[in-house]
Amino acid sequence: MAFFDELKQRARINKKTIVLPEAMDTRILKATQIILSQDLANIVLLGDAKQIQEKAAQEQICLEGAQIIEPQLSDKAKRYAQKLSEIEKTMDAQTAEKWIQNPAYFGMMMVKFGDADGYVSGAMNTTKDVLKLAMKMFEKVGTKILSTALLMLVPNQEYGAKDGVYLFSDCALNENPGYLALSEIAMTSAKTYEKFTKQKAKVAMLSYSTLGSAKSKATEKVIKATQRVKEKMPDLCIDGEIQLDVAIVPEVAKAKAPDSDVKGEANVLIFPDINSGNIGCKLVERLANAQMFGPICQGLEKPINDLSRGCSVEGIVGTILITAIQAQR
Repeated sequence: MAFFDELKQRARINKKTIVLPEAMDTRILKATQIILSQDLANIVLLGDAKQIQEKAAQEQICLEGAQIIEPQLSDKAKRYAQKLSEIEKTMDAQTAEKWIQNPAYFGMMMVKFGDADGYVSGAMNTTKDVLKLAMKMFEKVGTKILSTALLMLVPNQEYGAKDGVYLFSDCALNENPGYLALSEIAMTSAKTYEKFTKQKAKVAMLSYSTLGSAKSKATEKVIKATQRVKEKMPDLCIDGEIQLDVAIVPEVAKAKAPDSDVKGEANVLIFPDINSGNIGCKLVERLANAQMFGPICQGLEKPINDLSRGCSVEGIVGTILITAIQAQR
């Protein structure tokens, strides 16, 4: 898709260094080969160099141009461990030196010290493992809460976003956000969408109800969140609470919400909780054959991004590109 090609162009303009701690995953190695062969970013792989190279040879993957670092042999390990013990206040120096040999910790510390520009993990580790560590190491910026978003490239452009590029949030981190948190997620997600697409965000605050067709605590939360976003960002195109078909089907929007600003052309979908978000994104990915990039962390001082453990090679490539572009800021 044109959007994917544009990401590649933007990444090449100002190449960044992305560290990948899960170097024994074949998908990671295949993504590395694609990134390097197309000159999209510099890649650092973490782990046992011999094992990584043997794995690549078995899979006929070329890693020419990749830097491979073994954490336990690095001359920076001691400095990283000292910083880790400062962050994890209950961890003594000896324990920190042991933990810093874990590629996940070592990789994040590379970003912390500016030895890499961004970090992508999650093909083998859970979202909880990745983000829990990130929240300890990095400050929040531009928002009161950390959230995640998924960029979804949907081949069927009949509905919603005319180019098939959507942003879904929050599908990975905030389990059941209150209305204040939900409003923060919506505002941050709108900015994320506009940063990557350079198009106007049209935000749908999703619910099982449309503009009062049902009333409950769940619908009230979405209504209050929408009102707060409108107060904070009066120029943002947003509507809620609305059902998904109202958000992405113009004919249904005319019938159910004729005064909607979104008019069935939503490109940013804000889910009321993680259950609906996670189910929704995976339904679209599998049934609509969509490309899913992320989860993208929103609100961290440095670009630390997650992957689904069911991610594709193309999804990893896209997430690395997104991370590199985030680092250009």
